[in-house]
Amino acid sequence: MADALSPRAIVDSGLCIGCGGCAAAGAMAMDRDGLWKPDATVTAGPDFAARCPFSPATADEDAIAAERFPAPARRTDLLGRHESTWVGHVAEGQFRTNGSSGGMVSWVAAELLRTGAVDAVAHVAPVAAPQDDGRFFAYRLSRAPDEIAGGAKSRYYPVELSGVIDAIRATPGRYAVVAVPCFVKALHLLRRTDPVIAGRVTHLLGLFCGHQKSARLVDSFAWQLDTPIKRVRAVDYRIKDAARPANWYRAHLTLDDGSARAEDWWNLADGDWGAGFFQNPACDWCDDVVAETADVAFGDAWVEPYSSDGRGTNVVIARSPAIHALIERAVADGRLALTAVDAAFVEQTQAAGFRHRREGLAYRLTWGKRGLRPVKRVAPSAALPLRRKLVYRMRYAIARGSHRMARHSLRTGRPALYTVWARNMLAVYRALAWSHGRLGAVVDRVLAK
Repeated sequence: MADALSPRAIVDSGLCIGCGGCAAAGAMAMDRDGLWKPDATVTAGPDFAARCPFSPATADEDAIAAERFPAPARRTDLLGRHESTWVGHVAEGQFRTNGSSGGMVSWVAAELLRTGAVDAVAHVAPVAAPQDDGRFFAYRLSRAPDEIAGGAKSRYYPVELSGVIDAIRATPGRYAVVAVPCFVKALHLLRRTDPVIAGRVTHLLGLFCGHQKSARLVDSFAWQLDTPIKRVRAVDYRIKDAARPANWYRAHLTLDDGSARAEDWWNLADGDWGAGFFQNPACDWCDDVVAETADVAFGDAWVEPYSSDGRGTNVVIARSPAIHALIERAVADGRLALTAVDAAFVEQTQAAGFRHRREGLAYRLTWGKRGLRPVKRVAPSAALPLRRKLVYRMRYAIARGSHRMARHSLRTGRPALYTVWARNMLAVYRALAWSHGRLGAVVDRVLAK
């Protein structure tokens, strides 16, 4: 199988996440759906089959984690290997205020720089001139703690690693990289075959991930806020307001004249995250929610009373002993307001994501699929109630249909082609996904016949 694997085969099979691990800087391009893909100049090198995070021939997360954390204090099937688990926020400085959640991602990144553990941190930040650059966000390197704040907050936007990988190769030093689970895995796989990256990428900071969105989500925001996309200069996916629950997302666009447009996600045609609008197709074949191979991983505490706290709260999984010790010292010093919790608590905060990546993935693996078939840690199974099967089918249809309808809207200049379709699809999806309400009861009666 490895001989048949190539970047083109991965792309054609819907398995390319667009990480850029297979390409040099400049060899990645956004496709028509606003997703990063390797261009035609990228060919399969001798290590490609073992380096692509979605390759059927590559090592899985269990194998990588066993190498990285050979003697963990704890392990669960959902969280993987780890030393400790926490809930809370940063108590010092403006980390919590500036972040989407409790500020822990930026704090750990800045602390690694402050203590000299690393010389630079690769993280995602807004680009200075998005209309000229052709994208709103990209990876950058920060070399001082106060530079980290520029990359705070959630960025539900496609990025790729090729440029920052080349920069790490070009300049000696110790680097930390902040990334979603599949990008963390890609860097581990690259470390196996590239001694320069193995020696220089010393810390990997993982972000919990439900799925990746394409750049078309920003187009959708602009359409629904009646704003030409060419006037948009900045995007904020989660405006923080201490007076509102943390899970009340609010989309915010800053325009070229300094004015702003904003709307709560629940009022948007595609404002239900779990429905899968503009999802990268490769995300349907991922089984890692919590960055199981990262030295530390961060998510939102999506359970009460934390989800109602608009100031933001993190859950944190410390996997490496060094990061565990760093956090433990900062808690003792009062710099972090974290409380130790058990694994079950963290699993509960990400329950929906785990269902989609375990139960849902098992079902998707039973479907017929064009091209390469992924090899996952989840066994194929269709042992689900009909309603759950339909929910997963709807998410799959919405993810692909949203890109198709957005293409039609872009080509014709008629945003309503997408937004009307999206509202109708969302209504059907919610009727399937919600087990209560009048529409849900109608669906149950239909399915029972």
